[in-house]
Amino acid sequence: MIRDIDTDAAAAHEMFQSMDGMEGVPIAAAPARRRFDAQTFVRRVYPGVLVAITIGLAADWLAGHYKAPVMLFALLFGMTFHFLHEEGRCIPGIEFASKAVLRTGVALLGARITAQQIAALGPVPIAMVVAGVTTTLLVGLLLARLLGLSRAFGALSGGSVGICGASAALAIASVLPKTKESERDVILAVVVVTGLSTIAMILYPMLVTAIGLDHMRAGLFLGGTIHDVAQVVGAGYIISQQTGDVATYVKLLRVAMLLPVVFSIAFVIARSSTGAGAGAGQARVPIPTFLFGFAALVALNSLGFLPKPAVAAAGEVSRWCLVVAIAALGMKTSFKSLIAAGWRPVAAMVLETVWIGALVLGVVERFT
Repeated sequence: MIRDIDTDAAAAHEMFQSMDGMEGVPIAAAPARRRFDAQTFVRRVYPGVLVAITIGLAADWLAGHYKAPVMLFALLFGMTFHFLHEEGRCIPGIEFASKAVLRTGVALLGARITAQQIAALGPVPIAMVVAGVTTTLLVGLLLARLLGLSRAFGALSGGSVGICGASAALAIASVLPKTKESERDVILAVVVVTGLSTIAMILYPMLVTAIGLDHMRAGLFLGGTIHDVAQVVGAGYIISQQTGDVATYVKLLRVAMLLPVVFSIAFVIARSSTGAGAGAGQARVPIPTFLFGFAALVALNSLGFLPKPAVAAAGEVSRWCLVVAIAALGMKTSFKSLIAAGWRPVAAMVLETVWIGALVLGVVERFT
């Protein structure tokens, strides 16, 4: 739970500080881990969560009044309040809303989906996801070499673009050899992939509409290309409920690739003469637990164990969780940080984004 109120940059700092400690490098003594205190936790998160809820309510009212997508309103309104995420009491709550509340909303989406709907999509999404993740990782390594970036950044950028954004970058970083540039590379990857994913959330719905993709194929494209789960959900439901459902399923297939990819990288490093030895092999890989919640609800709904009122209630709670999470995500978006990252990392990740977009669009147009 504490991880859900830390910024991604702070998580990178803490991760690399702990690696220093394992390697015997003197570091400042970390404060003792405190027991979870619900009252203190609520006191920390409520300002930021309250702001996100307020933005969500405003976005919902305007969306209903003007017949426009609520997710887009929530994102744009959230971006105007980015200053609240730069400093002050709102930061823990904004982080909590953009992570824990988001995962709750995505998990509850499983109550609206059945195995029959998934089976109707056929084997194409699975093959598309495997090809997209694998080739994007390889393209990241190639671009890093061509642009004079480190191989570690190539793996970080390719993995974050191909799988699930900032979460994938942090997970992959946990098994990469540590160098003096490691922390900088992770933070760069997190900043750039978050910015690009937000831009994709705004532009891709217009793109799929312009090229005439139907709701199912639009969902395949959005779920197979946009980097972060939050933006996939937002972009999908901007178009329609069917598009959002399909996009979420495809995106969760990509998230499921996180564990095999990270373990494969750790295995390669352990076997390499330049690997990090035991330190890399002992790294802990974050498990996307919300994926199991999503799968469990899909199974229960497919077997008919969920009554219609429960499905309706889960759908409404999920919708509000996602609106609040998108508002918080908007508050976290900083285009100034994206520009400050320099052109080479940005160019590499833009080209990786173009690659996976072109690959997925080709699959969607040719095989569906």
